[in-house]
Amino acid sequence: MTSRGPFVIGEVPGFTPGIGRLVSMMRYVRQTTEAAVTGLTVAQLDYLHDARSNSIGALLSHVVAVESWYQAKTFFGRDLDADEMREWGSALDLGDAARTTIRGRPLEHYLERMRRVRERTLEELRRRDDAWLDEMAPFWEGQPANNHFKWFHVFEDELNHRGQIRWLRARAAAAD
Repeated sequence: MTSRGPFVIGEVPGFTPGIGRLVSMMRYVRQTTEAAVTGLTVAQLDYLHDARSNSIGALLSHVVAVESWYQAKTFFGRDLDADEMREWGSALDLGDAARTTIRGRPLEHYLERMRRVRERTLEELRRRDDAWLDEMAPFWEGQPANNHFKWFHVFEDELNHRGQIRWLRARAAAAD
């Protein structure tokens, strides 16, 4: 976080003021996501509440896959390439593919991927200025969106899934 603590959204050294505020929010969300999964076992990470649910491991992978997709789209103006889709495709889509392929990994596997992808995000954000946040492009159903919204959506998605993770964690612990 910053020297001010985790509950102050503000400038972050190395980033322009607006990007710094965005980064401070992203850091808080990530800190709370990591806290929500601390100490989970492989069995808890793989727990499926029912035939349609996603595991905590799959949700963590999804968070990273979404961030990777937004890196490609907003930093490089492209979709994920074939190699990236092989790495992230089932995590992006979740569902049946994720239920069968995203299993058997320890917590550190997911946390390391989260750290690696986030570091790339931060490296790229350091290269941009606040005007970049305002750049617009077509988004969902052709509606315009700026980069600020797109990166807000990255951590909004993480927050949503963090709620699911907390819910699943309580049920996985009860199932042990």
